Amino acid sequence: METVYLETTIISYLIAKPSRDLIVAAHQQITREWWHIRRPLFACCISQVVLDEAALGDKEQARQRLTTLANLHKLPATEAAEKLAATLVEDGALPAVAARDAAHLAIAAAAGTSYLLTWNCRHLANAQILKKAEEVCKKEGFTIPFVCTPEELMGGDAL
Repeated sequence: METVYLETTIISYLIAKPSRDLIVAAHQQITREWWHIRRPLFACCISQVVLDEAALGDKEQARQRLTTLANLHKLPATEAAEKLAATLVEDGALPAVAARDAAHLAIAAAAGTSYLLTWNCRHLANAQILKKAEEVCKKEGFTIPFVCTPEELMGGDAL
C-alpha cells in the first residue's frame, strides 16, 4: 500500500467551515471527497509538526483537527530528517520562514513515503521549489516524495 504524508493544510481544509472564497471552498470540497473516497486506499501518516500546527488557532477547530488526526500513524522526526530539513533551508531550496514546511518534506522523505499531500502551493506544491528540494534530497541520499494536492491524487476515474 502506498503511503501518504498528510501536511497540515489537508486536515485544516477538511475540518474548516466552508469558505466564502470560491477557490478555497472548492479545495475544501475536493479535500472532503479525497478523504472519504481515496484516503482508505493509502496508508496515511503525519508527524509531530502536523500535530503542533493543527493545535493552533480556534480551540474548537483545533480540537476537531486533533481528534481527526488521533488514529493516524505518526512518523518520527529522526536525526536524518532533522538534518535534511536544515539542509533544505541552508541550501536555499526553501526559505527560512518555511522551516516547518522543510520539516514536513524532510520527515516524509526520510520515511520513504510515496506522496506528500498538501494545499501549500507557496512552499511545497511548487514546481520551482520542488526542483531545488529534489536536488538537495538526492544529494543527501533521499528520494523526495511526490508532492501533490488532493485533486491530483483523486485517481483517473474521479472528478
